Amino acid sequence: MKYDLSKISRLDLDNLLQPLEELKNCLICPRNCGVDRFSRKLGYCRSDASFYISSICIHRGEEPPISGKNGICNVFFGHCNLQCIYCQNIQISTNRNRSAAHRMSLKHVLEEILNCLNAGCESVGFVSPSHFVPQFKVIVNALHQMDIHPVIVYNTNGYDKVETLREIESLVDVYLPDFKYIDPLLAKVYSDSSDYPEIAKSALCEMYKQKGSTLLLDENGQAVRGILVRHLVLPGHIENSKGVLKYISEEISTSLKISLMSQYHPTPRVIDVEPINRLLSENEYQEVIHAFNEYGFRNGWIQEMDSSNNYRPDFDQEHPFEY
Repeated sequence: MKYDLSKISRLDLDNLLQPLEELKNCLICPRNCGVDRFSRKLGYCRSDASFYISSICIHRGEEPPISGKNGICNVFFGHCNLQCIYCQNIQISTNRNRSAAHRMSLKHVLEEILNCLNAGCESVGFVSPSHFVPQFKVIVNALHQMDIHPVIVYNTNGYDKVETLREIESLVDVYLPDFKYIDPLLAKVYSDSSDYPEIAKSALCEMYKQKGSTLLLDENGQAVRGILVRHLVLPGHIENSKGVLKYISEEISTSLKISLMSQYHPTPRVIDVEPINRLLSENEYQEVIHAFNEYGFRNGWIQEMDSSNNYRPDFDQEHPFEY
């Protein structure tokens, strides 16, 4: 199906933009800054009330049921409500980088998304949306107002408020959360969020409550509803990984689909930060895979050890993943 871009000009913008009013006292993520993002005073994420987007592109590098046969249209928001010192998207996620994204009009955002859908994408993913939930609502509602209903993927770091997740339940088809840490000290040192474990636990429980443990696929094997949980194994911290898996197995469900990632690659920012200034070893990864099996998980994805060379986007390029 080809979508008519002229539909964009017929949208009821006044009604669509109403969710942005939440940003006048921004409490949408666990930072609870309470700032007016329409003013010059910005909160933790250093993001205003605009559609601050780094890239809208077709991405074929996600898990197979997420990418689908034609790739997913990913909307990469700028900045982040976590500041992971090892982030692979460091070009756009660092809050002190004032040129991490472009302030786009809603019309431009929708045009870019429809171009991807017209190229064959059946899903739209929103990457790092936790601090841009009102903008996320506007974009998805605009698509629905045009009678366009792609699969909506909420691709998050897991640092989300339960109240916010409840507000977007009807808009999200597939949750794609990280579960980074069970250890609050690691969360503090690496991501400036000692409360991450408790926040992520609550967020994942809410996602599970909304979607259950079954990842529903269409006839082509593409996810249309459910949850897929990602965990990046950090070098030197396999006990943290085991703890994450143990929590999910005991407190949520071993039926959840897990993507166990070995793709960690040290950025220049961590060159002097041991032990994450090196690649993950095969022995470390295999030990975590063993724990995955021991805790009773049977559904998920693992990566080749050379994957660290394959997931390094360059957001200075027109297409970050094809250069």
